[in-house]
Amino acid sequence: MSKSTNSMPKDLNAPQNYFNRELSFIEFNRRVLNEAANPNLPLLERLKFCAILSSNFDEFFMIRVAGLKAQILDRSNKRSIDGKTARQQKSEIYKRLNPILEKQTEILIDEVLPGLKEKQIQIRRFIELNKESKEYLRKYFRTSILPALTPIALSAVNPFPRLINCSLNVAFVLEDDRKTKIRRFAFVQIPNILPRFIRLDMLPGNQYILIEQLIKEYADMLFCGMRIKHANSFRITRDADIEIAEDEAGDLIVAMTGELKNRQWDRDPVRLEHSSNMPKFLSDFLQNVLELKSDDVYVVNRPLNLSDFMILYDLDYPELKDKPFLPKQFAPFSLQNNDVFTAINNGEYLLHHPFDSFDSSVVTFIDEASKDKNVVAIKITLYRTNRNSSILKSLIRAANNGKSVVALVELKARFDEEKNIEWAKELETVGIHVVYGVPGLKTHSKIALVVRREGDKLRNYVHLATGNYNQITARLYTDIGFFTNDKEMGKDAVGLFNYLTGYSYKMHWRKITIAPDDLLAKTIEMIDREAELHTEENPGLLFAKMNSLTDEDIIMALYRASQKGVRIKLLIRGICCLKPGIPGISENIEVRSIIGKLLEHSRITYCRNGGEDNVYLSSADWMTRNMVRRVETRFPIENLKLKTWLIEILDLYWKDNSKSWVLQTEGYYIQRTPEDGEEEFSVQEHFSNY
Repeated sequence: MSKSTNSMPKDLNAPQNYFNRELSFIEFNRRVLNEAANPNLPLLERLKFCAILSSNFDEFFMIRVAGLKAQILDRSNKRSIDGKTARQQKSEIYKRLNPILEKQTEILIDEVLPGLKEKQIQIRRFIELNKESKEYLRKYFRTSILPALTPIALSAVNPFPRLINCSLNVAFVLEDDRKTKIRRFAFVQIPNILPRFIRLDMLPGNQYILIEQLIKEYADMLFCGMRIKHANSFRITRDADIEIAEDEAGDLIVAMTGELKNRQWDRDPVRLEHSSNMPKFLSDFLQNVLELKSDDVYVVNRPLNLSDFMILYDLDYPELKDKPFLPKQFAPFSLQNNDVFTAINNGEYLLHHPFDSFDSSVVTFIDEASKDKNVVAIKITLYRTNRNSSILKSLIRAANNGKSVVALVELKARFDEEKNIEWAKELETVGIHVVYGVPGLKTHSKIALVVRREGDKLRNYVHLATGNYNQITARLYTDIGFFTNDKEMGKDAVGLFNYLTGYSYKMHWRKITIAPDDLLAKTIEMIDREAELHTEENPGLLFAKMNSLTDEDIIMALYRASQKGVRIKLLIRGICCLKPGIPGISENIEVRSIIGKLLEHSRITYCRNGGEDNVYLSSADWMTRNMVRRVETRFPIENLKLKTWLIEILDLYWKDNSKSWVLQTEGYYIQRTPEDGEEEFSVQEHFSNY
């Protein structure tokens, strides 16, 4: 029985009751690194997690660390939820991050790459190659690489170059023997159009040499008559957060396109990475010219741009990857002599992706709507989607078939802006009405509305989800999708699209809860109600699954509920600012995180609610940005069978003792293992095999 601590007054606002958001993100990536370290995983899966870690930190520096540096520059007095200044956070990030990067290097260099070498997948060093291979590479360099390179000398007329964000570069220290050995600096930015991995076809298996090695070895062709003293790889990470004054931008696409170009090379540097053998004077020079501090410089003893190594993951070595599973086909949409609308008329449906096929359900839904002669309109929110998307093709087909099609495209979906602009223009050319949402807010909700004429009336068919309309991530992320033609839900969907596309300030929502209107207030109200209804005879329970928890008001509501005795079970994959196990505050709260081959992305909330059992799905995490700066949706699941199924899913996730980690009061996580007599259980494997 959960115990009540209501008699113990506590200051819930005290900074020591919270974890720092940035440091929590680093702890999340420590759990990602644990997957790379797992000797039981196939080698290419371990390589994938090494690459994911680097990609995660790239985004972290471009957005979060850039924000901290901006606060420092502005001399801001703002403090984090745990009371730290921006300068203190940045210093702590450096201290915590370096050991993780060292461990990543150890795993990659000492375990993963040697293991791949045994399977004839190898990154060769130039010095290891025989004469024949070197001659081949010299010729290849001269004909296929050299013409695309532009060496940039540093001089009075050539200042330090504007190097592209996250590009791979080589710094050269040269001596001119004709001028009493004057030291000169020069730089080569490696163009993205050139392959990072040069395949050595004359050698067995899949053997490669990295392009930066060739540039260093054959630099005499770039700097004729100069002596090359040093050649070192380095990389600059720049501030990449885009802010658009939408009310002042005459054309949002034009404004966004301009900002994307600036983001590549004209934003302030926030991090310098370079090889460990770079001489100190060169490192100091780069640090000074980039106006960086010592804790902005990260020295690594491995190749840079590890995300490029995902090209090796695409090699055809199934034995070096996780065994693929076949998603379960969605039978109601594939019955003979039936159609999707008859199926939805017969009942509501939940799908658990990727275990339930996204293609045979969501893609089929939009595809059938595009062809059905009775469908008059399709409306959909597109936050992130994939190139060559079947859904985009269906929307184009629908427009060509004379249907009214509205696509809300979120141009500000971070790091997908360029792709979204590209296909937004394509949709507009075929007559699709493309809108870009509400000024000042990101539209993060996941909803599709199909309006169909049936007799003399129009009926609304709705799909709501926790994840994006993206066929690629639908195979890699766990998400929940919901099909319904509930009349009240349909009216809310119509109202939501009117709010997104026109001047509609809808204040009354029947079933769907909307951010930024009232999702934050409703979430706190839900937690407070659970505390009010809690008794020893009828104990309260709140069980929630999400990606991140950072909102202070929600955390305080959870603390209050814990003090009343409500048991709170939180499955939080990534960032968590709530501190469990604080005496008198949060000893009734337990936080777990599951890190596996699939990215846990679904957002589910279950409240016992005095025995009535409320279950909600949402596009939103419990983060301040989701609650006040985005258009989000939360919707109830009222069908008893579907509600019970979602509660069972949460229970199965809680049962995981293979990929589950438990957050401690001190801020670190302990991995769960089977207890005596308990079988090992991985929830992702369970659903994959179901």
